[in-house]
Amino acid sequence: ANPVAAFETSMGTFKAEIFLDKMPVTSSNFIDLCKTGFYDGVHFHRVIPNFMNQFGCPYAKDPKSPRAGTGGPAGGTSYEVLDGSGKTITRDGGGNIPDELVDKTGNEPGTLSMANTGRPNTGGSQFFINVNNNSFLNWWDRSTPSKHPVFG
Repeated sequence: ANPVAAFETSMGTFKAEIFLDKMPVTSSNFIDLCKTGFYDGVHFHRVIPNFMNQFGCPYAKDPKSPRAGTGGPAGGTSYEVLDGSGKTITRDGGGNIPDELVDKTGNEPGTLSMANTGRPNTGGSQFFINVNNNSFLNWWDRSTPSKHPVFG
């Protein structure tokens, strides 16, 4: 069974299944950051009604920080891919992980999707919760340059 993450917010708690079986690289990155306390005290820094809610920037521990939305994990840090392979991924100098463009779970309401800058391999710790059908963000949609893989 896939792990379930519990998100404790000022608006209440919600849970999400993390798709470790389909997205081991991205999911293991998220799990590692959870286990190390990276997300503790971080606020949602980007909320767009009828679109998505974004979270995961360490600068957003201060919700008024002008840098909220610009940060990620420390560069050069590593985590184990939790698929039994024993593989370790080292985040690049900017704290980013390789794009995992394998599973075609769409950006549907309630899914967790990796945020990035729009360039390849720029996801790190920030993710968003889709609150609408955002299929234009699907990595396999050739009509858009967006590539946001769903991992939960």
